[in-house]
Amino acid sequence: MRTKKVKSAGRFGARYGKRVRTKTAQVESTQKKKQECPFCKGTVKRVNTGIWECKKCNKKFAGHAYYLKKEE
Repeated sequence: MRTKKVKSAGRFGARYGKRVRTKTAQVESTQKKKQECPFCKGTVKRVNTGIWECKKCNKKFAGHAYYLKKEE
């Protein structure tokens, strides 16, 4: 269980320091979560940095770089 603390950033091994790997894992976990389309409430997929596409209504729109809504 070497990657329990840093989750998906465990692929970096012992490099870059714990704080950087922890923040990377946090961003990646919110990025991979299912996001909701603001137009039709369908599922949105990240196409590129800040570009999102809805699977249901096929709309492309701009938003935040890694996730649409801030996790609370």
